[in-house]
Amino acid sequence: MTEPACRFCRGNGLLDDSPVHETGHFYTLMSRDPELPRAAMVIPKRHSPTPFEMTAEEWADLPAALAATRDLLGRHAPAGFTLGWNVGAVAGQTVNHTHLHVIARFGDEPLAGKGLRHAFKIAAGVNSA
Repeated sequence: MTEPACRFCRGNGLLDDSPVHETGHFYTLMSRDPELPRAAMVIPKRHSPTPFEMTAEEWADLPAALAATRDLLGRHAPAGFTLGWNVGAVAGQTVNHTHLHVIARFGDEPLAGKGLRHAFKIAAGVNSA
Protein backbone atom coordinates (compact mmCIF):
# COMPACT_ATOMS: atom_id res chain seq x y z
CA MET A 1 0.00 0.00 0.00
CA THR A 2 1.31 3.47 -0.92
CA GLU A 3 0.00 6.77 0.41
CA PRO A 4 0.06 9.49 -2.28
CA ALA A 5 1.60 12.23 -0.06
CA CYS A 6 3.90 10.11 2.13
CA ARG A 7 7.61 10.91 1.81
CA PHE A 8 8.62 7.36 2.85
CA CYS A 9 6.31 5.46 0.47
CA ARG A 10 8.53 4.40 -2.40
CA GLY A 11 5.75 3.86 -4.95
CA ASN A 12 4.67 7.49 -5.17
CA GLY A 13 7.99 9.00 -6.30
CA LEU A 14 8.45 11.28 -3.26
CA LEU A 15 11.41 9.44 -1.73
CA ASP A 16 14.52 11.26 -2.88
CA ASP A 17 16.97 9.31 -0.69
CA SER A 18 18.63 6.11 -1.81
CA PRO A 19 18.14 3.13 0.50
CA VAL A 20 21.44 1.67 1.73
CA HIS A 21 19.98 -1.74 2.61
CA GLU A 22 16.78 -3.71 2.05
CA THR A 23 15.16 -6.82 3.48
CA GLY A 24 11.89 -8.38 2.40
CA HIS A 25 9.80 -5.85 4.35
CA PHE A 26 12.13 -2.95 5.21
CA TYR A 27 14.62 -0.52 3.76
CA THR A 28 17.22 1.61 5.54
CA LEU A 29 17.98 5.27 4.93
CA MET A 30 20.98 7.09 6.35
CA SER A 31 20.26 10.27 8.27
CA ARG A 32 20.22 13.59 6.42
CA ASP A 33 20.09 15.48 9.72
CA PRO A 34 23.35 17.42 10.22
CA GLU A 35 22.94 17.03 14.01
CA LEU A 36 22.86 13.21 13.66
CA PRO A 37 25.22 12.35 10.81
CA ARG A 38 25.85 8.80 12.09
CA ALA A 39 22.28 7.65 12.31
CA ALA A 40 19.77 5.83 10.13
CA MET A 41 16.10 4.90 9.91
CA VAL A 42 14.61 1.46 9.37
CA ILE A 43 11.39 1.92 7.39
CA PRO A 44 8.73 -0.61 6.37
CA LYS A 45 8.16 -0.83 2.62
CA ARG A 46 4.41 -1.06 3.22
CA HIS A 47 2.80 2.12 4.50
CA SER A 48 1.73 2.00 8.12
CA PRO A 49 1.30 5.13 10.23
CA THR A 50 2.83 3.64 13.40
CA PRO A 51 4.54 0.43 14.49
CA PHE A 52 1.25 -0.62 16.09
CA GLU A 53 -0.10 -1.31 12.58
CA MET A 54 2.84 -3.43 11.44
CA THR A 55 2.07 -6.99 10.38
CA ALA A 56 3.42 -10.15 12.01
CA GLU A 57 5.59 -10.68 8.93
CA GLU A 58 7.07 -7.20 9.29
CA TRP A 59 7.81 -7.77 12.98
CA ALA A 60 9.50 -11.07 12.08
CA ASP A 61 11.71 -9.31 9.49
CA LEU A 62 12.63 -6.36 11.74
CA PRO A 63 15.58 -8.08 13.49
CA ALA A 64 17.33 -8.68 10.15
CA ALA A 65 16.78 -5.07 9.07
CA LEU A 66 17.95 -3.77 12.43
CA ALA A 67 21.08 -5.97 12.44
CA ALA A 68 22.02 -4.81 8.94
CA THR A 69 21.57 -1.18 10.00
CA ARG A 70 23.72 -1.77 13.10
CA ASP A 71 26.41 -3.26 10.87
CA LEU A 72 26.28 -0.27 8.48
CA LEU A 73 26.68 2.18 11.36
CA GLY A 74 29.30 -0.07 12.96
CA ARG A 75 31.90 1.13 10.47
CA HIS A 76 32.04 4.31 12.60
CA ALA A 77 32.98 2.21 15.69
CA PRO A 78 30.23 3.50 18.00
CA ALA A 79 30.32 2.74 21.71
CA GLY A 80 26.56 2.13 21.74
CA PHE A 81 23.25 2.84 20.04
CA THR A 82 19.99 4.57 20.84
CA LEU A 83 16.86 3.19 19.16
CA GLY A 84 13.57 5.09 19.08
CA TRP A 85 10.11 5.29 17.58
CA ASN A 86 8.17 8.58 17.53
CA VAL A 87 4.49 7.66 17.45
CA GLY A 88 2.09 10.55 16.86
CA ALA A 89 2.69 14.26 16.44
CA VAL A 90 2.81 14.90 20.19
CA ALA A 91 5.72 12.41 20.38
CA GLY A 92 7.60 14.14 17.56
CA GLN A 93 6.53 12.02 14.57
CA THR A 94 6.80 14.31 11.54
CA VAL A 95 6.39 11.73 8.76
CA ASN A 96 3.21 9.68 9.11
CA HIS A 97 4.94 6.42 8.12
CA THR A 98 6.47 4.03 10.64
CA HIS A 99 10.23 4.47 11.02
CA LEU A 100 12.69 3.33 13.67
CA HIS A 101 15.57 5.70 14.40
CA VAL A 102 18.93 3.99 14.93
CA ILE A 103 21.48 6.43 16.33
CA ALA A 104 25.13 5.52 16.80
CA ARG A 105 26.46 6.83 20.12
CA PHE A 106 30.02 7.78 21.06
CA GLY A 107 31.86 8.32 24.33
CA ASP A 108 33.10 11.79 23.37
CA GLU A 109 29.71 13.27 22.42
CA PRO A 110 28.14 15.95 24.68
CA LEU A 111 25.26 13.68 25.75
CA ALA A 112 27.27 10.49 26.25
CA GLY A 113 25.60 8.41 28.92
CA LYS A 114 22.24 10.12 28.42
CA GLY A 115 19.46 8.03 26.96
CA LEU A 116 16.01 8.66 25.52
CA ARG A 117 14.47 9.78 28.80
CA HIS A 118 17.12 12.43 29.53
CA ALA A 119 15.33 15.29 27.71
CA PHE A 120 12.06 14.50 29.49
CA LYS A 121 13.75 14.51 32.89
CA ILE A 122 15.45 17.84 32.19
CA ALA A 123 12.14 19.37 30.98
CA ALA A 124 10.40 18.13 34.15
CA GLY A 125 13.16 19.48 36.40
CA VAL A 126 14.15 16.00 37.59
CA ASN A 127 17.81 15.34 38.36
CA SER A 128 18.83 12.68 35.86
CA ALA A 129 22.13 11.85 37.51
